[in-house]
Amino acid sequence: MKLGLIGKAIMNSSSPDLHRRLGELTGIPTSYDLFDANEQPIASLEAQVRQVIGEGYRGVNVTYPWKEEAVRLATRLSEGARMVGAANTLVFEGDEIVADNTDFTGFMSGFRATLGERKPGRVLLLGTGGVGKAVAFGLGKLGASEVILMDLDAAKSRQLAEELKAQGFAASTITPEQVAETVPSCDGLVNCTPIGHEKSPGCPLPKELVAAHHWIFDAVYVPAVTELVAAAKAVDAAVVSGVSLFVFQGVDAFKRFCEDEAKRAAAEAQAATLFAHYRRELLKENDA
Repeated sequence: MKLGLIGKAIMNSSSPDLHRRLGELTGIPTSYDLFDANEQPIASLEAQVRQVIGEGYRGVNVTYPWKEEAVRLATRLSEGARMVGAANTLVFEGDEIVADNTDFTGFMSGFRATLGERKPGRVLLLGTGGVGKAVAFGLGKLGASEVILMDLDAAKSRQLAEELKAQGFAASTITPEQVAETVPSCDGLVNCTPIGHEKSPGCPLPKELVAAHHWIFDAVYVPAVTELVAAAKAVDAAVVSGVSLFVFQGVDAFKRFCEDEAKRAAAEAQAATLFAHYRRELLKENDA
């Protein structure tokens, strides 16, 4: 099965390793190539997609800056791609291009795998970019009582709040100055900004605001223990790791690429094993 990833600055992506592992674990010989616009000219997403279709690829993942363009290119949309207005997975089926957003489904799977049937409750979400949008809609589908959005670009957070409300989800926005007064009454705290990444160190909100009654999700997973995760662990708050989003979105994409139902089930069964593997590897890097 020929797969790939189209985007910019993706040469350090772990997706090839994840999908090849899934191929080995499910008995599907799998290749996974990177099409990085920083390394080779890509005239347009459509041109690149037409090329890989012609070369016999089963599908591709799509990342920055083409996730929204991926939706416009598709002939059929999943619920997540339609809701979020962006796709990170394209599957080629005959003459059709099927778009999915597995950040949306992957977040929900990671949440349930970690917290079971716990309801998200009232959630503060920081950062309303591509991943933030997918997670926000995932929170809505999980039954969050309200999704409170904060972005340094206030227009972006207001736009997303309107999109969420249009889908029947309760949403509102706050300013950075309102974070401290908002956090205590929230059940969940979600970071979808780059803050906390090894290249953008720090904590996206004051650490002393994190309390035992919170659950937290940090989309950043390099390092595996971000400052936000460390603050949550220090007060015994529940943690949904960013590693879970990476693994579950990848598993969901691989399931989409599979044509055999038994192989899809086999891929899903490997999610917990792969999560443990990548978390262990990232923690090793953390300690190195």
